[in-house]
Order: sequence, then structure tokens, then C-alpha cells
Amino acid sequence: MPTTAYSDETRTPQRGRPRDATRDDALRQAALDVMAEVGYRALTMDAVAARARAGKATIYRRWESKLDLVVDTCTQLASRSVPVPDTGSLAEDLREFLSSFAAFLAGPVGRAAQALVGELPHEPELAKAFRETFLTSQRNVLRGLLDRASGRGELRPDAPLAMTVELAGAALTHRLMLTGEPLDVPFVDRLVDQVLVPLVRS
Repeated sequence: MPTTAYSDETRTPQRGRPRDATRDDALRQAALDVMAEVGYRALTMDAVAARARAGKATIYRRWESKLDLVVDTCTQLASRSVPVPDTGSLAEDLREFLSSFAAFLAGPVGRAAQALVGELPHEPELAKAFRETFLTSQRNVLRGLLDRASGRGELRPDAPLAMTVELAGAALTHRLMLTGEPLDVPFVDRLVDQVLVPLVRS
């Protein structure tokens, strides 16, 4: 019997292994592009489908809602786009990580991030998911760099590790969201050499 547009497959989304990782990436990119233009609240699966030139059922086979789509997109971006350096030096680890993260935020993702962050106070589910995926993954990388440096004897015993992680993220976010000044290499160098390393150095 022919399948109609209102089939069970369309109405009941199914989770599972993606059929085509390349297609998934195209759909995630479409979601980012649309969100950068209209924000999270106005983001619709129809708009994502149109941008990606895909059927809406194709999206629903992968993600049950726009919340799932956005959270998964943030998670994938966080895991793929920023390296986890291990150079043997805290200063160089921080420089490499923050330079890569700054370049990541300064690109097309930055516009989507600004649109997304602006919605967090009004969207509790989104805020919770965003913190538990994208933000936590970045904090974990930074904390890992500091823990390894501590093991090498680079940090003083009372170094404020949690505060250092907060400051590193806050400095990038301040430029991205508020001042509009460039997230460039000289800024990262100053942040590392004048703020973060002196804060924890033994």
C-alpha cells in the first residue's frame, strides 16, 4: 500500500544511527544558518528543510524536535571544532585551545551562538541542554589542561582553577557578545600571558 505524506514514519520520529553523516552535517549547518538569521524562537523545521533542500520527514527521522536538533548541533560542533592540546606547557596549551575556540566563535557559528544565548533566559529546556553539552564540554577541556599542568608542577597549590576556567570563557564571550572587538591572536596572547597564567602559576 503506498505511503502517504501522513505516514507513521512522518508522525512518529525514530531515533537511531544516522543514515548519512554528510547529510546530517548539512542539516545541522542549515539549522545554524537559519538560527543566525531569525533566532531560536523563530527557527522552524520547515525553514531548516527549505534551507537544506530536504524533506521535513528527513529531519524528523533524525531529530524529534527543534530542541533536539539545536542541542545535537551544539554538541557536534563542540566535539569536532576545537582541539584538545597537550604540548607539555600550560601557556601553549591555553594559547592553542583558546585561539582555536576564538576562531570557531568568530566564524559563522558566532552569529548563531549570539542568537541562541539571547534565548536561554526564556527557554529553560534549551538553557539546561546548552549548558550540559556545549558549555560543559568546553569547560572540561580547559579544566583538563589545568589539571595536567598541576600534575607537572606548573600551578601553585591554591590556584583558583574553577575561576580560571570561568575567566577564560567570559573573556571570549565579552568580546563576541558585547564589545565586538576582534577575537584575534593578539587578544588571546594577552589573555594567556597577562591574566590566566599569572593567576595560577606556581
